[in-house]
Amino acid sequence: MNDEVLGPTVEAVVKSSDRLTSISTDEVREMVLYVDEPSFRYAVGQSVGLIVPGPHPFGNPYHLRRYSIAKDNGADAEGGVSFTILVKRCFYVDEVSGEKYPGIASNYLCDAKPGDRITLNGPFKSAFKIPQDKSTNILMIGTGTGIAPFRAFIQNIYHEKGAWQGDVRLFYGAKSGMDLLYMNDENNDIGNYYDEETFQAFQGLVDRPLAKDADGLRHSIEENAQEIWDMIQKPNTHVFLSGLKDVKKVFERKMAEIAGSKEDWEALKAKLSSEGRLSELLYD
Repeated sequence: MNDEVLGPTVEAVVKSSDRLTSISTDEVREMVLYVDEPSFRYAVGQSVGLIVPGPHPFGNPYHLRRYSIAKDNGADAEGGVSFTILVKRCFYVDEVSGEKYPGIASNYLCDAKPGDRITLNGPFKSAFKIPQDKSTNILMIGTGTGIAPFRAFIQNIYHEKGAWQGDVRLFYGAKSGMDLLYMNDENNDIGNYYDEETFQAFQGLVDRPLAKDADGLRHSIEENAQEIWDMIQKPNTHVFLSGLKDVKKVFERKMAEIAGSKEDWEALKAKLSSEGRLSELLYD
């Protein structure tokens, strides 16, 4: 199918949908999608668009939401490909009425069962690109399902590129241990890289009512602020921010504090951006 607005689309089959988090916390699912279309190819860090058929509010015929590819599961003998995405069931509250409404795309995906067919478009280019130089330091900071592109990064660095010489650091915040996607007791695949000499992950937890993932990240950053700052000073360090926009607020507030002033941090940030060493993938 090819729509003037949506562009080329493909049909994907839901192969599996597994809940990662406990019933007492926000629902986050790991979903494996299969596309039997030889022309559909993607790279690490890219995203796909989910197209939810309408009608939707205001007469929209469809609703589109992008999801980062968390893992490439490879191709089969027939040329079809499967990949993994992370989905958090979201809700929003109307500021006027105070009523709670389900997020269209996330609930559509979370309700999908194995064997269901969904429509995708893309893939889309990512704001994140893995540096070619293996001596590059990589600093990753994120929360929630924002860890999806980082997971793909880590797998690519150590499995495909191999012998990565630069320091790779992941700072991640969550509300509870079960919210540490891919770093929990049930699915500890990032933990598999702890034996890599250059890799370390720092997890920040907060477990209290009305807490946010960013509160956990704040703990992680504050406890390791000096190491983060020291890494940023090195000319071969690339910084990647991913997740809710609160990630950027938490990170920049602490960096401005260490820099001595907001102005000094803004100057350093501008230098990082001009040199292509600062990348952001943030959402509301």
